[in-house]
Amino acid sequence: MKKYQVSILAFVLAALGLGLAGYKALVLNYPIKPAETIATWVIEARLSFSPTGGSVKANLLLPKDIPGFSILDENFISRGYGLATEDLGSHRQAVWSMRRPSGAQALYYRATLVKDESSLVKKGVPALAKTPDFEEPYKSAVLAVMDEVRSRSADIATFSSTLIRELSSSSPSENVQLLVPKDAGRDAKVRTAISMLATAKIPARMVHGFKLVDGARDMTPLPWIEVNNGNEWVAIDPQNGSIGYPENFVVWWRGDTSPFEITRAKNGATRFSATRSVEQALETASLRAKLAESKFASISLLNLPVQTQNLYRTLLLVPLGTLLIVFLRNIIGIRTFGTFMPVLIALSFRETQLVSGLILFSLIIGLGLLVRFYLEKLKLLLVPRLASVVIIVILIMAGVTMVANELQLEMGLSVALFPMVILAMTIERMSLVWEEKGAGDAIKQGSGSMAVAAVCYLIMFHETSEHLVFVFPELLLVVLAITLLLGRYTGYRLSELVRFRELAAASAAPKEK
Repeated sequence: MKKYQVSILAFVLAALGLGLAGYKALVLNYPIKPAETIATWVIEARLSFSPTGGSVKANLLLPKDIPGFSILDENFISRGYGLATEDLGSHRQAVWSMRRPSGAQALYYRATLVKDESSLVKKGVPALAKTPDFEEPYKSAVLAVMDEVRSRSADIATFSSTLIRELSSSSPSENVQLLVPKDAGRDAKVRTAISMLATAKIPARMVHGFKLVDGARDMTPLPWIEVNNGNEWVAIDPQNGSIGYPENFVVWWRGDTSPFEITRAKNGATRFSATRSVEQALETASLRAKLAESKFASISLLNLPVQTQNLYRTLLLVPLGTLLIVFLRNIIGIRTFGTFMPVLIALSFRETQLVSGLILFSLIIGLGLLVRFYLEKLKLLLVPRLASVVIIVILIMAGVTMVANELQLEMGLSVALFPMVILAMTIERMSLVWEEKGAGDAIKQGSGSMAVAAVCYLIMFHETSEHLVFVFPELLLVVLAITLLLGRYTGYRLSELVRFRELAAASAAPKEK
């Protein structure tokens, strides 16, 4: 068991990290790509009227459980009015009230919607409405039409769709003409269909909504019909019997009622308008998760103050850099000064940029080495020598900054972002290697440190890496799992294979004979 303990632990960590990230991406719709955008719709309902005297109470039906959409945000514009919202089951309503309004009045409701395929027609079996009692000859016509439709259908959805096609046919039968006059509108067809479906014990209801059109200033709500198949509500177009809502169709309210009701007022009217906009997908997903009361939304880094968010945007990249160093040192075999010094240097490259950072880093290390060799002749103790190197590094950084400012080189002004203590320790380590193993080995390790720092910078601060680590911090569990697996690697490094290739060829030569 102990032999596979690391592998099992790595598997559990990786599965947990990928599972949490997958849930946020697939269920909560957190974007995987940086700067990803998503289309949203802003719908505005305007209720206008003229008071006739006394207190006024105005009710406006509001959307709820919109198939294919989620409500991200909503607000009300009603200066001087009292406002309350009520849940009426299949829809909501806003209730405005005011003691003595005067002049023409206008109340506004505005909702921001985003497409959400998980938001479907609400499931459940409703209580069956009272079966209507048709009188003759309508009763015989209903039974005849229902028998004809039943023979050409297989289930509740196809039965309802076929019935509506019969009622909307361009060449209706005599029975249909009796039930639905030629000049009947959509509302009358829906009411007739609901009554006929009730005789077949099929629950049905009228639905009002409209198809979204960008820039539309006066959208007219159209009546639709929803039938219950014993499990969920199925939408049917009363014009042609097609099943399902068309794309970008918004259900505003359910029921055969007016969208508004006003007391002590006249000339009441509603006007609906819509506009399409583009929002950041990350902000939209975060807001949607909060509305769904997801635990991920309550403990997300996105809830932190902006200053703290910026700190963690950088801090969370450090584990990614350490994984790169583990790979480059243990698998590739690149030698560096210090274990994680290249990661800290890469962090400073974020502000100086890569090329400028490499030039400034090499310049400071070179000048620092010259001073360090001179201090060696003074025979100082270790701690005073390190303190002297730190002071000299700071003076060199200040000098480079002043010279760059005089020469109007913006590149040199960011030299102060380098970690001075790391620079001092690098100079000290490089000078010791220079003295003990020679200049070649010191330059090789210094070049390796620079190369590793450059690779860490390019990967850590790639736009996609920054986005994924910050939005899906649980992916660091996967980084930890890979690090644990690399920690058990005891094979040859790639650099060692190149280094000993001649020995390997010599040992293989006798076997060939």
